[in-house]
Amino acid sequence: MKDYKTTILFLSIILTLFCCKNDKILKKESSVNLPEKPNIVIIYADDLGYGEIGAYGATELETPNMDVLANGGLRFTNGYASSATCTPSRYALLTGVYPWRNKNAKILPGSASLIIDTAQNTIPKILKSKGYATGIIGKWHLGLGAGEIDWNQHISPGPNEVGFDYSNILAATQDRVPTVYIKNGEVVNLDPNDPIEVSYEKNFEGEPTGLDNPEMLKMKWHHGHNNSIVNGIPRIGFMKGGEAAKWVDEDMADYFLADAQAYVKTNKNRPFFLYYALQQPHVPRTPHPRFVGKSGMGPRGDVIVEADWVIGAFMKTLEEVGLLENTLIIFSSDNGPVVNDGYYDEAVEKLGNHKPAGVLRGGKYSLFEAGTRVPFITYWKGVIAPGVSDAMVSQLDLFSSLANLVDSDESSLDSQDLLGVLMGKSKDGRDKLVMEATSRTAFRKGDWAMIPPYKGAVRNVLVDIELGNDSVYQLYNLKEDIGQQKNLAHSNPEKLEEMIQEYRAIIDHKQTHNELLRLE
Repeated sequence: MKDYKTTILFLSIILTLFCCKNDKILKKESSVNLPEKPNIVIIYADDLGYGEIGAYGATELETPNMDVLANGGLRFTNGYASSATCTPSRYALLTGVYPWRNKNAKILPGSASLIIDTAQNTIPKILKSKGYATGIIGKWHLGLGAGEIDWNQHISPGPNEVGFDYSNILAATQDRVPTVYIKNGEVVNLDPNDPIEVSYEKNFEGEPTGLDNPEMLKMKWHHGHNNSIVNGIPRIGFMKGGEAAKWVDEDMADYFLADAQAYVKTNKNRPFFLYYALQQPHVPRTPHPRFVGKSGMGPRGDVIVEADWVIGAFMKTLEEVGLLENTLIIFSSDNGPVVNDGYYDEAVEKLGNHKPAGVLRGGKYSLFEAGTRVPFITYWKGVIAPGVSDAMVSQLDLFSSLANLVDSDESSLDSQDLLGVLMGKSKDGRDKLVMEATSRTAFRKGDWAMIPPYKGAVRNVLVDIELGNDSVYQLYNLKEDIGQQKNLAHSNPEKLEEMIQEYRAIIDHKQTHNELLRLE
């Protein structure tokens, strides 16, 4: 009898350990007969909405290469960015920490200081510690330096100081100065006899602006984009000098693609992590001439077609060097869509029947679902079975999930280990999530979404997007009302109170920045 009880106890312990380590076991099972360290690529679009891809229901745009990822991998219907704007989402993706915990994680000017502390843990740091080459190519927008930046000297800290071996970036966004590429902390093609000066406060004497010199523009500004003119396009912020270093907007997609392809070829004999951050379809939309007119929707549609082609060309490179079957590809977007975001580019006039947000309400800047629910795809040829998952996942969760993938025990405050879900081995995603939009937050749990009362405009009239602000609580059952048309807060007070209490339990648990660092 004693031996029997001992056996039962032993089996119970084993079962408990199995349940607790379920995702770890799933990971090991999914790696059978494959190298221990798969390559990892995150392809991150900029302002791409939930309804922009054929696999997500788009009928007016052709996105064959994105569809290959979606239909050949796992397409998530409940995949979220952490924020409805770019900088906060990028901060959360790399750190696994909600952006509203960091007061500096807001849309940054091109001259902002680095907002990821160099002591903070990040995805590239974890992977680097496991022998990975780590690279970022494309949009950064997380700040550079630690004070006023001298663009004519080595710029530090930046991507290289938070875990990336290699970086080739634009500092902020395509519509902000400085309009130069920065490779490993050095401005590309900088002429020391033509130094760069940047200001977000005032213009430099004698420099033309979009406001004062409309005759110099090839793209007219609608709102906010009327400072320094580069390549006939008015920008946010003022810049002087650096003529030889200035990018050509129409060549940007090709420039970053060529570097991403070169990165793959250079590192093909070792495990690598590439954060490939596309600039499309963020403004200014400047498709290469070979894509002009391809979508029939003007420049916005054309740059989505261009981004799709870029993804296809990158995938072809992985296949040519024999790495496609040993590479986990994660595709998503930093926030929801916006049509008019600062320039007259026919995006509104030529939208036609295209619905960038799909069936969702809102868009970029919004607390409604279209602000943060975005395309989210995991693809690993021969490993991830094609399918659709309704599990709720967040870009926050890539931190802990990728740590699991490479047998690291690192974790972060807000990231959940959902590797089994991302690999299609489990359907148990997140139960709850806080969404953020311009320092406002909302809450999702299960099929329910709750938006607290907020003062302010109901709609951003400049971009024509509902922001989610209201004087009362909003409560929606997303399973029955994905378009968030019926507010159930008044008719379902018990559910509302439950949501409020769980939301507050997360929001009120605000560690300071130093406390977050100590946790790591």
